[in-house]
Amino acid sequence: MLKTLRNAFKIEDIRKRIIYTFLMLIVIRIGAQLPVPGVKSEVFAEWFSSQGGTFNFFDAVTGGSLMNMSIFALSITPYITSSIIIQLLTIAIPKLEEMQKEGEDGRKKLNEFTRYLAVGLSLVESIAMGVGFGNQNLLERNTFMYIAVVATALTAGSTFLMWVGERITEKGVGNGISIVLMINIVSRIPDDMIKLFNQFVKGKAFAPAMLAAAIILAIILLVIVFVIFLQGGERRIPVQYAKKVQGRKMVGGQSTHIPLKVNTASVIPIIFAQSILQFPVMIAGFVGKGKGSGLSKVILDGLTQNNWCDPENLKNSWGLVLYILMVIAFAYFYTSITFNPLEVANNMKKQGGFIPGIRPGKPTSDYLTKILNYIVFIGAVGLIIVAVIPIFFNGVYSANVSFGGTSIIIIVGVVIETLKQIESQMLVRNYKGFLTD
Repeated sequence: MLKTLRNAFKIEDIRKRIIYTFLMLIVIRIGAQLPVPGVKSEVFAEWFSSQGGTFNFFDAVTGGSLMNMSIFALSITPYITSSIIIQLLTIAIPKLEEMQKEGEDGRKKLNEFTRYLAVGLSLVESIAMGVGFGNQNLLERNTFMYIAVVATALTAGSTFLMWVGERITEKGVGNGISIVLMINIVSRIPDDMIKLFNQFVKGKAFAPAMLAAAIILAIILLVIVFVIFLQGGERRIPVQYAKKVQGRKMVGGQSTHIPLKVNTASVIPIIFAQSILQFPVMIAGFVGKGKGSGLSKVILDGLTQNNWCDPENLKNSWGLVLYILMVIAFAYFYTSITFNPLEVANNMKKQGGFIPGIRPGKPTSDYLTKILNYIVFIGAVGLIIVAVIPIFFNGVYSANVSFGGTSIIIIVGVVIETLKQIESQMLVRNYKGFLTD
């Protein structure tokens, strides 16, 4: 690994890209410490702590910027939301679908729409937060000017992060947006490890302390290994192309395969499910109705992730059941809009390809759908296992940390994809890469 890293730095182009990415990450971490003007930082910190971990996931993806109420408090979540919305709209709006199929020019137009929508979402979210902070007495003055300053700062911060992500993609290594998200999550891990150490290791006898530390490390390593297998697992469907004559040459006859990833939707189903379930809780917290009463209290308690798997209040775990069902549903939904078996089958038929033992056309489409449904379910179950493990330990042992299964999936996925990109650049120059070392 170290030898390969040295080889990578010997290549001027890759070295410049890695250094550029590193410098951009430093800029991000500096920006995460710059407070939003007009917000009472100490009062906000107390209010944030009083929410009982409601915003843990969002604080993790913002790298602590939400808790510090820095100018990067919105992070790149508006851009991610915008990307998902545009992707969904390409299914519903034929014109957008045509743009998607136009190649590079079409993708540039869709990216432009995504940017504009991201800025719009940032503005709406920041205005809502500014108004909510004013109502909660978290601003120095609850006036239009102070709300406007908060909204402008948060929108500018989110837009700047979007720009940084695109620059990393262009001039650095890996997918810039994913790397920005990953560094935010990674930045919270040291604090979470300190929390776990203080809670389960510090102040205890040597033997119990070592056992607790070993269990914590073993669980984290097992989850990481499981996620690596989950992200890399795929079902390869063999495809054979018939021979045909083109001019004076005989072409075709080669064999290939269609790779169907086990975790086709990646982390999207978990993000969808968490966002939808936490949205009412966040709104209630911002408008000062976080505790609730009567039926609203039952609903808010059930939707709050920190209340799940609590042995003393198992009734609140109905939200976990809903969460699991939503993850499965979104896994099928997102896969259905990103992989079209009928379109794949028709393209194979046009090119003279077929799956051995399966007739071209609709039988091929039905076969792919059947296999895909089976694989998606396995992937969804894997996602649920990864997501529920931290929730279980949080509920049973009060191991309240900001990172969870979602964070681990994002980190592992981004690291693997970035290493693959570096490896592809190194292989061009005949170097042994990271993944084969």
